[in-house]
Amino acid sequence: MRELQRQLDSSLFERLLLSAGEANKEKVLALARNGNQLSSPADMIKDPYVLEFLGIPEDKPFLEKELETRLIRQIEDFLLELGKGFMYVGSQQRVTLANKHYYVDMVFYNKILKAYVLIDLKIGRLEPAHIGNMNMYLNYYKTEINEASDNEPIGIILCKDKNNIAAEYALGGINNQLFASRYTLYIPDKEVLINQVRKALEE
Repeated sequence: MRELQRQLDSSLFERLLLSAGEANKEKVLALARNGNQLSSPADMIKDPYVLEFLGIPEDKPFLEKELETRLIRQIEDFLLELGKGFMYVGSQQRVTLANKHYYVDMVFYNKILKAYVLIDLKIGRLEPAHIGNMNMYLNYYKTEINEASDNEPIGIILCKDKNNIAAEYALGGINNQLFASRYTLYIPDKEVLINQVRKALEE
């Protein structure tokens, strides 16, 4: 019930319909008929993620570490925003390559998809280097962490802003399940969303 209420409060249907800048009608109709069913990594990705439960003012500057700390403190609410089947593994999970340490901001496991989900937090715009780092983390988890029963890991770069065209080129040719999504610190205005949905449906 709490998950359903959060979906209603944060305009999940409207956000899905308008995600990726285009009308996502078939996905929303399937969600309305069958509920939120996960059969592939793309089924669980939202854009944007609504993080209003963190209580960070929209115009307040903050660091990635503060964002991570607040998400950990509010992990139950973040799990609800992520969706079905997520379990929290840990933060700042170390990846060691050639005696150099790297750290994945947050790691989850999705019991429905049977896959690790790695999240990298960025307070600014998505950059190609961010995608390269996440791809490296995914290759490491696939080779060193996954067990035989696990599916390939999934990577989400959660950023404040992204250029869809640049992201498309940067993600092109990558075999791993890697996604870039925006986050927003406030729930979108429902009236604005409804008007956008009507316009999208008319088109």
